[in-house]
Amino acid sequence: MMKTQSKEKSVNSLLSGGGTAIPLFKVFMPKSVLEPLNEVLMSGYIGEGPKVKEFEQQLGPWFGNENVLGLNSGTSALQLALRLANVGVGDEVISTAMTCTATNEPIMAMGAKIVWADIDPWTGNIDPADVEKKITPKTRAIMCVHWGGYPCELAALNAIAKKHGIKVIEDAAHAFSGEYHGTRIGSHSDFSCFSFQAIKHMTTVDGGALTCRCKDDLERGRLLRWYGIDRTSNRKDFRCEADILEYGYKFHMNDVAATMGLEQLKYVGETVAKHRANAAAYDKAFANLESIQTLRHDRQHNGAYWLYTLRAKDPHAFMAYMKEKQIVASAVHARNDTHTMFQDFRTKLPGVDEFVSEQVSIPVGWWLTEQDRNRIIEAVSGYRA
Repeated sequence: MMKTQSKEKSVNSLLSGGGTAIPLFKVFMPKSVLEPLNEVLMSGYIGEGPKVKEFEQQLGPWFGNENVLGLNSGTSALQLALRLANVGVGDEVISTAMTCTATNEPIMAMGAKIVWADIDPWTGNIDPADVEKKITPKTRAIMCVHWGGYPCELAALNAIAKKHGIKVIEDAAHAFSGEYHGTRIGSHSDFSCFSFQAIKHMTTVDGGALTCRCKDDLERGRLLRWYGIDRTSNRKDFRCEADILEYGYKFHMNDVAATMGLEQLKYVGETVAKHRANAAAYDKAFANLESIQTLRHDRQHNGAYWLYTLRAKDPHAFMAYMKEKQIVASAVHARNDTHTMFQDFRTKLPGVDEFVSEQVSIPVGWWLTEQDRNRIIEAVSGYRA
């Protein structure tokens, strides 16, 4: 009994950022998921089945796009999108270094080369003007990341892609329910990739989704997510597959994850609204500080605020200061281009240099009480560098 209590205490401490500290991330899991989850677990069928299909159908209205594939992770969504964009060995993909490595490792997995484009140091998002400069005859796709859930300049990126006959792949792992010019992320580009990993706005423990502009890409993706097998074909022996036209992956979602996703969808609107309300309070409170600057966000881009990123003079000192105040702060993602695995692609990125020199994120999520938010505002406002 003592061991169980000790283990629970250590897990709770980890989730809460150290027990008394205000955490940067927290898992949202409603108790209402238990009944439908138990029903699926005891049903005798827990692979990809009716729940995945139902989840995909319910995601469609969120994205404004019915071409949705449920997958086992956001990373799988990125790799599948690259495959559907016909990215292969020796091709080039223009991407951003300011992201999780999960964005860029799938490019290498396809045998392609990464071409880094610079970012806007006041949003963290890829710079369309620099993207266009980096296009060559070998370019097959543009990979953009909605930093913290703030939408990229999608009109400009898609115009560039159309001009050069290439694809746009959005890494929307931070941006569930984000909006660009009044339309939710998920329907603007050739492909949008979402993550339902543990600490995202909504979670299926691990999971993801891919939206496709083109119906043909959807149908091809449906095959490729499960080894290339057509699971809807008429077969004399249901255990034996028909002829497989091209190799695929084990990227499909299962009914257990989808059941959690279906329940999460009932709450995610309210969750994102809380993130946005906290961000709005910060924007107002931090507008005229000396050692802290807010990012510059266009009103036509309605962010999902998975992160609330600031620019702080001496961000390491700021993180230490916030730790003393029992508030977790972090840079969250390191620039990718300095990793040894990406050393062949290094280039000058002054926008990334500037952003990295000051960027740091503070808690903004649904779990913050009014007291927590006021405590954070007071702490940030009192920082001096």
